[in-house]
Amino acid sequence: MVDRAPLVGRGAELDRLDAVIGAVVGGPDGDAPGAVDLTGPAGMGKSRLLTEVCRRARARGLTVLRGRATEYERHIPFRLFTDAFADLDPEAMRGLEADPAVAPVLYGTTAPTERAGAAHRATGTDRATAAEPYAGTEPYAATEPYAGVAGAPAADPGPPADPGRDRDRDPYGGSDGGSGGGSGGLGGPEAPVDRFLVHRAAARMLTTLARDTRGGRRGLLIALDDLHWADPASLELLDHLVRHPPRGPVLLVVARRDRQTSASLAAALTRGVDTGAVLRLDLGPLPERTCVEQLAPELPPDRAGRLYAASGGNPLYFLTLLQGQFAVPAVPAGGLSALLLDELTPLTAAQRRTAEAVAVLGDQATAPLLAPTAEVAGPGPLDGHLAALAGRDLLRPGPGGSWSLRHPVLRTVVYENTEPRERAGLHRRAAVALAGAGAAAAVRAHHVERALTGWDPQAAATLLEAAGQAETTAPASCAHWLGVVLGILPDTPEHRARRRGLLLRRARALSACGQLRASRDLLTSLVSQVDGADPDDGLRAAAVTLCASVERHLGRYGEAVALLRRELSRAPRPADALALGLELGSSAPHVLSYDEVREDVRRAFGLALRLGNEPAAAGALTTAALGETYGGDPATARSLADRAAARVDALADRELADLCEPLARLAWTEFYLDRYPEAERHADRGLALARRVGPPHLLPHLLVCKAVVHMNTCRLESALELSEEAENIARGIGSDELLGLVLGNKAQVLIPYLPPGDPLPLSVAQEAVELAGVRSSWWASLGWCVLSWAALYSGDHQRARSAMLRAGRGPELTGLQPSMRPLFLEALVTAAVAAGDLQEAESWASRAAADAARLGIPSQHASALRSAAVLRAARGEPSAAADLYVRAATEAARSGAVLWEAQSLLMAAPLAARPGSSRRASVLWQRGRRLAETGGSRLLTGLADLFPPAAPAPAPTPLLQLTPREREIAALVTEGLTTPAIAARLYLSPRTVDTHLSHIFRKTGVTSRAALATLTARSAASP
Repeated sequence: MVDRAPLVGRGAELDRLDAVIGAVVGGPDGDAPGAVDLTGPAGMGKSRLLTEVCRRARARGLTVLRGRATEYERHIPFRLFTDAFADLDPEAMRGLEADPAVAPVLYGTTAPTERAGAAHRATGTDRATAAEPYAGTEPYAATEPYAGVAGAPAADPGPPADPGRDRDRDPYGGSDGGSGGGSGGLGGPEAPVDRFLVHRAAARMLTTLARDTRGGRRGLLIALDDLHWADPASLELLDHLVRHPPRGPVLLVVARRDRQTSASLAAALTRGVDTGAVLRLDLGPLPERTCVEQLAPELPPDRAGRLYAASGGNPLYFLTLLQGQFAVPAVPAGGLSALLLDELTPLTAAQRRTAEAVAVLGDQATAPLLAPTAEVAGPGPLDGHLAALAGRDLLRPGPGGSWSLRHPVLRTVVYENTEPRERAGLHRRAAVALAGAGAAAAVRAHHVERALTGWDPQAAATLLEAAGQAETTAPASCAHWLGVVLGILPDTPEHRARRRGLLLRRARALSACGQLRASRDLLTSLVSQVDGADPDDGLRAAAVTLCASVERHLGRYGEAVALLRRELSRAPRPADALALGLELGSSAPHVLSYDEVREDVRRAFGLALRLGNEPAAAGALTTAALGETYGGDPATARSLADRAAARVDALADRELADLCEPLARLAWTEFYLDRYPEAERHADRGLALARRVGPPHLLPHLLVCKAVVHMNTCRLESALELSEEAENIARGIGSDELLGLVLGNKAQVLIPYLPPGDPLPLSVAQEAVELAGVRSSWWASLGWCVLSWAALYSGDHQRARSAMLRAGRGPELTGLQPSMRPLFLEALVTAAVAAGDLQEAESWASRAAADAARLGIPSQHASALRSAAVLRAARGEPSAAADLYVRAATEAARSGAVLWEAQSLLMAAPLAARPGSSRRASVLWQRGRRLAETGGSRLLTGLADLFPPAAPAPAPTPLLQLTPREREIAALVTEGLTTPAIAARLYLSPRTVDTHLSHIFRKTGVTSRAALATLTARSAASP
């Protein structure tokens, strides 16, 4: 949009923005904030300042892209970013299209084909329209709007071939259960791209654009205006870019009204301000002198002063008052809207309808679409209306032949003051025109929604098409459009099944976009609606299973278990009972001991075998393996993990659609058993599946599992990257329970990654336990354990002790994971020693040793050895402590836990540095530091450098082995004297001198007089 308003004042802000741009252009990556946040009320000059920033950035050689969010198109996915990329060089666009994951950001849906290129241009991607806007006058697709939306699970596979098979056997006992494939309807629809993959692809795309030096440009500025109106998908992407800035000279500048900004967006930007990733500039009222002198220099001072007082220093108000030239300058009772409405009074009916069509079409307001929308016959009259409106500065031309109202506030005034029936007609005609131009479903759905007056199957088809396109990349938009369809769908028996299927589908979309409570409430309502329905339709069981999963992610494990047990008591059909049983195995262990759940999991496993459902059988085994591992029975867990892995590895990817969560459980089990390569392999396979088929809440579990594997094997850079990706996804999902899990593990990674004394691990761990609240689940306990370690490394041993006891629910430590209790006890031992309570430390160390012996897990044995070493060192037994640390390093190396090996070696080194063993201390220190440096542990390298080993004492010079007479002769040789001369000088016979020389050569290892002279001279020069 051409901005004719002058830039008034804002010199200080421009100076700061110039400095940021200069840092982006000339400084190393990461030297400048990645984003600038311009805030202020409407009309305060944010857009004008943004225009000036873009101009200056272009002058400095940056590529500049500018997008604007709009008030009435808040459900078109990624609209803010597609608008920014609309004017990108076509050559650059072709290069970016190689990655299909960026298509939603570039086009709003998928990449256009050659045939559909014009249609995408008609949607606003480049603000041009197809050549023939009137081709095809049907407003909505005539397809069956309900095809495939019932959402019910797959058909019951029927009774097992042999009902008696495995009936009286332990279902873990070894039957392969047949080769039946399929998932039994436990998973969701396949989707090629999830929104988190889109986020990462978009960041890579920005890096590519920023480093594209064609045309002599380097660097990229993306200016995003009116951010308070942005669609949820755009806001999620922006949050990702603020948290994980693209690697390169990229600067985001956003403008928004603070009071109209959503709490989530404001919080995301404020977090960026706190971390230094975002620079915030708040635009306040202009000073009177600046405003009057630059905007009204010709007015008499008293009148200009009254205009300023009435405007409150808001430049838009001031200019509007100035243009109106009211006899008594004041803002009328209707405020700015009343002032702007006065500008519409002189318009003819046709001109006003054209302005209203522009307000309705937004960025699609091009002549070929305006004519049918405003019902203008032919291009001549339309050109006249546009010229008249432009002459009054109500409309301004934009790129690609588009038109827009002078200011977003003016668009709001025109739109809201259009008679409702006429406004609906404008939207209806806009939908017809866009359909004829081949516009994307999301763009048409916006107009279809606003034109609705009742049930319309064709309108529903368009809305469902848009919902389907947005299901994985923009679930909030998907949920919205499904809600619109449900709002108009007649509540009659003939539509009952369709309604229930849409409700289930909308609940899935709500859970995916983080609206977990809304999803649960919808599912609860749905379950009550089908309470008396035929149990064989499967929909009720699917709703209960999903509802329990949502309750689980809300941390309401007790409610999830009660819901599942009640549904299982209704004797559902076998396939549904299997789905319910598997979910019970996921929820119950968080609030019950595994002993209380074991039989439920076994029943699910046996049922999977009888149904021939191999993926479900593998899933049940992973639940059992994790339960036994967590409960502290590694031997049983290893056997179950072996069998689960064998089943999983034998399945093809197409059979694993429902095994993303079981793969996560298997990977965690293998991690706890010190099987790091296997854990990473299964986590990677789970990630590949979860990115394709979802659901998104599984991604953080898999990412965090892989992150802790990388942490323990001392690959800390990648561990942190994985943790941050998991955090980004968890925040988008909206589950405090899930976010607490992720942050607890992220803090665990940050402890060794950051240098000694950095406060970030402690603050991240604190946020994790705050999210956990009073809950005492697995993950809440983990958060308190990590807080204990973070406090310990920050020097607060009292807080470390209290946090660990809080995690363990008291001194009995019943809340600590048994299979990792030796590691957690190590923190208590260290804290007790720091407090001087060696008796308590000995008690904890003894318990750690007993637990480690029972578990037989090398990494836990290493922890127990380190606890014993801490205690020995505190008792003044450095040699014994050093030996224990070396044994701990050996155990850690045996398990592959390189991080703990390095730490154990570095703890051993100073204790081994005693007279006669300095070389051993140096070897331990050097190996430990090398492992830490290679793995990226700034904590360990920092600690190592604080306590380097003492330099070994110099080896005694060979000359010290000589007798006094031999040293005297060696000195004379150095002076160049011959044997006779030395004999004469010392009153010895030449034979005696030669005998002494032979002894000297043997003792020093030299074989000539010259070598002896060199050795003597070097020895004399040494300190």
